[in-house]
Amino acid sequence: MPGSLRSAAGKVDDRKLAVLIEPVVAAAGLDLESVRLTVAGKRRKLAVIVDSDCGVSLDDTADVSREISALLDAGNALGEVPYTLEVSSPGIDRPLTEPRHWRRARGRLVRVKVAHEDAVEGRILAADADGVTLGLAGGDRRFPYASMGAGSVQVEFGRIPDAELDDFSDPEFDETVLTEDTGDLEAGGDGH
Repeated sequence: MPGSLRSAAGKVDDRKLAVLIEPVVAAAGLDLESVRLTVAGKRRKLAVIVDSDCGVSLDDTADVSREISALLDAGNALGEVPYTLEVSSPGIDRPLTEPRHWRRARGRLVRVKVAHEDAVEGRILAADADGVTLGLAGGDRRFPYASMGAGSVQVEFGRIPDAELDDFSDPEFDETVLTEDTGDLEAGGDGH
């Protein structure tokens, strides 16, 4: 196998490496999103991004990492130079380029450039094999994938609606805080 993953320039080809790794990721029920080998001095880092409709747990990444490592080491796919393998899920900054990316971001606020108009921002209401329905300020609109560029999930900062706050409250703690007599603070100290 040595050399089979190398490009004409002698560097390991990320696409060939992805073809080798993809069956291991698929066997774990995950999708291979990207593979990237970077070099830093004498060390190399192989970053593998995986995802699924159900999300990716730490156990998933650990299991896949062990399997990929065993595969690469058994076939000496990366040669004798040491490497660090990093298996993770995509971050929020991952561009939405595939139908599965849009489907997995359902409910999120996104911004996307649409053909023949400015970028639009809206909440993903639905995504299927043909396109996306976004909830926009002026109403819901359907966009076919062919008319859209890569979407980006928008980070939302704001107040949590009162109805959702109940999910985070601890009735025992709340009751203690409301009924406990704290008395005066002791004198002395610096007030911190």
